[in-house]
Amino acid sequence: MTQKRNKLMVGVRDYLFIIIGLALYAFGFSAFILPQKVVMGGMAGLGSVVFFATQRIAEKGAFPWAIPVGVTMYVVNFILLVIAFKIVARTFVIRTLFGMTVLSVMIYLFQPMFSNLNILPDDHLLNLILGSCIMGIGIGTVFIHNGSSGGTDIVAAMVSKVSNVTIGRTMMMCDCVIVGSAYFVLGYSLGEIVYGLLVTVLTGYMCDLVINSDRQAVQFTIFSKKWEAIAKAVNVEANRGCTAFNGMGCYSHQEVKMLLVMCRRIEAVSIYRIIKSIDDDAFITQTNVNGVYGRGFDQIKVKKKKKRQQEKEMAMSGAAMPTPAPIATPQTAEVQITEAEEIKA
Repeated sequence: MTQKRNKLMVGVRDYLFIIIGLALYAFGFSAFILPQKVVMGGMAGLGSVVFFATQRIAEKGAFPWAIPVGVTMYVVNFILLVIAFKIVARTFVIRTLFGMTVLSVMIYLFQPMFSNLNILPDDHLLNLILGSCIMGIGIGTVFIHNGSSGGTDIVAAMVSKVSNVTIGRTMMMCDCVIVGSAYFVLGYSLGEIVYGLLVTVLTGYMCDLVINSDRQAVQFTIFSKKWEAIAKAVNVEANRGCTAFNGMGCYSHQEVKMLLVMCRRIEAVSIYRIIKSIDDDAFITQTNVNGVYGRGFDQIKVKKKKKRQQEKEMAMSGAAMPTPAPIATPQTAEVQITEAEEIKA
């Protein structure tokens, strides 16, 4: 019962942070990017192209109104999700449906609120940089908590399932196509296209910073005569494991115990406090660790090679395929017994 309750609380917390991250993304886009009339990558960029194009047509009286960005985002995302339903995992579909609905609604509500409000009226570039940073922080928060905003994520997930093209490369190609479409559909200049690419790259960079800062780990090496008390406190208070090693001081020629502790960067201060509260004379070293995988940290995500791919690689390398062991039948067993009797004779 307790385990189910904890799982429910983790799920509720994830969805709460996903909503906060999507709200940041919608605010950064609606308040800073859209008023500058810059077309970025992703579904927000595609919605911007449709909005600006229909706005020009509506001003000429050939169309009743400009289609809001949120409406275009939701319709296109929904169509992509229906196509991807049988290809990608059901959990991905559910989280993406939730994310794209919340994001589309928020952008739909924020767009009229910030359409006539220019927060930084005298600095075009600063608006783009600030908006990109806010969007990157928001979408990074969403990804940390296993969420998705839809858009090019859906296309990339489908392509990766049926081909060897990576998700990152597919998203980059889609973003470049969307940004480049502003040149043909809206008649944007090369400088305006570069601004769109700048927003796309900076948003992705900030997203990576947020994700990597959450995954960064540190390694502590602790030398102390009170190593048992420190190890117990780290296990109980910090909920982290310790490994004890035997060592010897080359100067004193005395045996010492060395503790090895792995933790997240944000937990480092707690580890220091635990050590200093027990042994103020403890010798401590801290190092940054790139990639910690296992229980309590990240999981290794490696796709297993399929049998056909293994056979193809072995054929290209010229290695012989391992022959399966022969299946014993009554006839073969009888022949083997006869041969054995002849050898004995």
